[in-house]
Amino acid sequence: MTLTTALAILGALVLLGLVAQAWWNTRKARPRQTLHSQPDSDRVEPAMDAVDTQPDEPPPLRSHLKPSPRLDALIDALVPLALEAPVSGEHALMHLPPSRRAGTKPFYIEGLDTETGTWETLAPGRRYGELQAGVQLANRSGALNEIEYSEFLQKIEAFAEAISARADAPDMLEVVARARELDALAGPLDAQLSITLRTNSVAWSVGFVQQVAMRQGLVAGSMKGRWVLPAAEEGAPPMLTLSVDAQAAMAEDPQSAVVRECQLALDVPQTPASVEPFPAWHLMSKQLADELDATAVDDHGEPITLHAFDAIGKEIDELYSRLEQLDLAAGSPAARRLFS
Repeated sequence: MTLTTALAILGALVLLGLVAQAWWNTRKARPRQTLHSQPDSDRVEPAMDAVDTQPDEPPPLRSHLKPSPRLDALIDALVPLALEAPVSGEHALMHLPPSRRAGTKPFYIEGLDTETGTWETLAPGRRYGELQAGVQLANRSGALNEIEYSEFLQKIEAFAEAISARADAPDMLEVVARARELDALAGPLDAQLSITLRTNSVAWSVGFVQQVAMRQGLVAGSMKGRWVLPAAEEGAPPMLTLSVDAQAAMAEDPQSAVVRECQLALDVPQTPASVEPFPAWHLMSKQLADELDATAVDDHGEPITLHAFDAIGKEIDELYSRLEQLDLAAGSPAARRLFS
């Protein structure tokens, strides 16, 4: 080996050491990011009817895709958006689709903040190293269908092209099959309790019903003729809803508009079991019936007995349990979105 060759090799080794040191210093200076497991293409999803999951089994339909504050792989079809370079929140927001709905299904786009390493709703003043979109697989309008999924993909691909990203969308047949499974599972768990309070004697004015409702702690809802018991959690759906006939409620003079019945409703999946919404619904129906001089009747006009209330309460407890087993606990963000 000549002296020139030896010096060249030595110089290359020194340069390589400097590059390695610079890389290591840069790596240490970066904010720590949450570690995520990679999707396993060979994993077999359990059947949707497998409610009694054993402790050592994975939760049904839960995938290993990155978590986010809003998107949830349990109820969303997720589409990773690979970026050529980090993008600003302003740039991403500028190119968002004007409508984030595909048919009757909402969809969302979120970013992985380069500073915090967490997924968040897109916001100005932030930079994102990764983006992901997700369309809801089902809601009370039914399962996501082929037309809705195609509309979603068209909007996402246009967005991706505008920000120089690459969309990696899952297969349509797979997504639609998952949507139908989820919809089939959610249907039997969707309980919306409603009790009719029917006058025992004279008809009521809408104004009188309002006075009684407000004495029981209900407040005016977003529509005329509807009063709600607000949830303790800020921004959460109301716990209970009392309503009268919409046509009577829209009358110019609510004191002269008369009704003979009203309905007290509880949307079970929307309210956590911990706040005991069913006992609150039962108690409110009794108190309203006493003040209105009314009888609580079922859909067939038959009076509801205490025995019937007890039976309903046991069914609701079972429903709460089944929802929790499926990672869809009543009142959770996923349950509120799915049952909407």
